[in-house]
Amino acid sequence: MSWQDIALKWEKFEGLEDYLKTQLENFSEKEKEEAFYAPLEFGTAGMRGIVGPGINRMNIYTVRQATEGLARLIETYGEEAKKRGVAIAHDSRHFSPEFALESAKVLVKHGIKAYVFEDLRPTPELSYAVRHLHTFAGIMITASHNPAAYNGYKVYGEDGGQMPPKDADALTEFVRQVENPLAVDVVTKEELEQSALFEWIGEAVDTAYLEEIKSVSVNPSLLSDTKDLSVVYTPLHGTGLMLTKRALDQGGFTGLQVVSEQAVPDGDFTTVKSPNPEEAGAFEYAIRLGEETKADVLLATDPDADRMGAAVRQPDGTYQVITGNQIAAILLDYLLFAHQKAGTLPANAAAVKSIVSSELPTVIAEHYGAKMVNVLTGFKFIAEQIKNYEETNAHTFMFGFEESYGYLVQPFVRDKDAIQAVLLLTEVAAHFKSEGKTLYDGLQALYEKYGYFLEKTISVTVQGLEGPAKIKALLDGLRKEVPSNFGGIKVSVAQDFAVNQQVDAQGVTSEIGLPTSNVLKYILEDGSWIAVRPSGTEPKIKFYMGVKAATQEEAEEKLAKFQKDLDAYI
Repeated sequence: MSWQDIALKWEKFEGLEDYLKTQLENFSEKEKEEAFYAPLEFGTAGMRGIVGPGINRMNIYTVRQATEGLARLIETYGEEAKKRGVAIAHDSRHFSPEFALESAKVLVKHGIKAYVFEDLRPTPELSYAVRHLHTFAGIMITASHNPAAYNGYKVYGEDGGQMPPKDADALTEFVRQVENPLAVDVVTKEELEQSALFEWIGEAVDTAYLEEIKSVSVNPSLLSDTKDLSVVYTPLHGTGLMLTKRALDQGGFTGLQVVSEQAVPDGDFTTVKSPNPEEAGAFEYAIRLGEETKADVLLATDPDADRMGAAVRQPDGTYQVITGNQIAAILLDYLLFAHQKAGTLPANAAAVKSIVSSELPTVIAEHYGAKMVNVLTGFKFIAEQIKNYEETNAHTFMFGFEESYGYLVQPFVRDKDAIQAVLLLTEVAAHFKSEGKTLYDGLQALYEKYGYFLEKTISVTVQGLEGPAKIKALLDGLRKEVPSNFGGIKVSVAQDFAVNQQVDAQGVTSEIGLPTSNVLKYILEDGSWIAVRPSGTEPKIKFYMGVKAATQEEAEEKLAKFQKDLDAYI
């Protein structure tokens, strides 16, 4: 069936909501084609897209379709899986509460238990709720840090992690079998609320989560004893405020200042261009408050509070937004140092990171006798490692992170957890404050000790129908003609994760030893590296660069040369 035929079916559908009908009527031919040319796909973090009518958009029908696929998957596991059910949470975005209830209406129609949070909650709490309630799966309605026009749908497995590839592939197949999202059967709202299979959840799960989060602190007394530490925090109109405030309050920390203009949930994210703590612009209001109050550190969480960004106060009193890699290095060094000092560092300690993240935490881990394990991008792969360690006792998990501002300290959650990160980074700031130092000082000390590591990510967005083809052509070109050098530094190993193979400078081929993924990575003679990866949830291709040098200037010079070479491909 052509996209025109599918669009016509939607236009003629009598049950179509008025707001969707109006949007559809006002579409240009180009907009209509983009909304109907292909269905939304599941990527590394589920399904994500612009809100609006169409099979390539987020709306109640594509949500029903995805949930119908999940329901059919659960049915294959039998009655016990149906009884265990699904936990459902949502963020502050437009239609998030509606999408959460629509998911429940599909599940209950299939005789599957649905636990739905009564109000907005962060992604890490949804991950925790799956484990706490022993549900078979979880659904999180969120588009994470994407702009206001987006919403999304993430599915979690019974371990609280996002579904690994095998299960995600099975789910995708079930979703694809649902040919007409307009025809998915659901119970009515009244039937839902009267059903024994439907249950509102909230405070009891909050309390249990907050009890667990106490374990994140290595030296809890730092939070209560460091009276002069000032932390500015913004939830960027999202879900992070309630749990963040309660987590710090129960730790005895009294120096929290909340950016009031961004404390109220707002699907339009009125005060920011993009609610993304990776971008310096997200800190505009926090910096203003920080300058007024001379705050020690500024923290921001994205709308679903799985990512945390930070800005540190420099010697001249201004604030510098630091990278996810820098935050990870600070957190990991403190964790391992504090545990070593307390005599609680396990002999088999391990940290886990993605293949496109900094190598500075690797060097830090090795310094403390801990192992660093590399996995593919997507926090579900970190969750898989945690599960493996629990089953084999091969290692004790200490920390997991991705360069995109995602961190996990304690594995009672199996996804990145910005609430944990805020609590721990506040403790680290208190540690340095007690020594008369700042987080900025701590970061500089790491560079002095281990060398200057610097990373950069370039994201290129390719919108429209031609986007996927352009991205594919770029990757095909790199595979056909493997670069011999970047910035004048020779490539020593070329890795193609799509075929699980790497080739060294002598032409010797070997296996990488990780699951396949559409990623290319080049390791250079001096230890620097370049990686190329298409986004799993957005029409983007990403170029990652990492260098090590003696000074910041030398590192920046290397990066500039790499970027110049990459411009030819971009």
